[in-house]
Amino acid sequence: MESTYMLLSLIGFVATFVGTLGGGGGLINLPAMLLLGLPIHTAIAANKFSNTFSSFSSFFAIWKKGEVNLKIGLKVIPFTMVGGIIGATIASLLKEEILLFIAFCLLIFATTLNILKGRRNKQTQPGNEKLFLPAYIGIGSYDGLFGPGQATLLMHSFMNAGFSFLTSIGLTRLQTFSSCIVSFMVYLSLGHFDWRVGVSLGIGSVLGAQAAIRVADKLTFLPWKHILSAFSIYLIFYLAYKLFI
Repeated sequence: MESTYMLLSLIGFVATFVGTLGGGGGLINLPAMLLLGLPIHTAIAANKFSNTFSSFSSFFAIWKKGEVNLKIGLKVIPFTMVGGIIGATIASLLKEEILLFIAFCLLIFATTLNILKGRRNKQTQPGNEKLFLPAYIGIGSYDGLFGPGQATLLMHSFMNAGFSFLTSIGLTRLQTFSSCIVSFMVYLSLGHFDWRVGVSLGIGSVLGAQAAIRVADKLTFLPWKHILSAFSIYLIFYLAYKLFI
């Protein structure tokens, strides 16, 4: 049993490291937890618990560097929190196929927008702040319902608004924290949370988030917009496989 908890910590580290840099971490930890035999609601609850701590720790690290537009982040928080509550509340009523189809459509739209949009200098533009705030209710709802791909959608929204890669990570982690903490409380109140599973996953997730922030800060020369698109295309093919094959 101890080896299972150690494996959960390793899963949390790898998934959060990947998810912090470009999204898609949920496609690592959730399937892995299901393969370990955890019930779907227990796995999602553990994911929300671990993401609450890892996302805040990585957000705080970027905020200390002065790379986060906190004014924009605070504007978005109420929408993602409302979405997180809605998503977690109806999670047990909505079939998994519907969740996958919603994610499939959103990711196609976001990826197409990202590919067609002209290249910008993300290090010099402060962001044009043209965010469609109600859309974050939908993203928050999806995070509360299931989650994989949520960070990718947030990254797309902030980068397409003109924010730098590192700033987009900070804003994404702040919104992930907001939706995860409220959705976790819903899952906890419904009795779906296993503390041993959640803490084991959470330890690895916090370490993975901090490692990713340090790597991201040193690898700003890489074409992150294209890497983000690659993550998105992978997610689309994964969801298409789940839906249609």
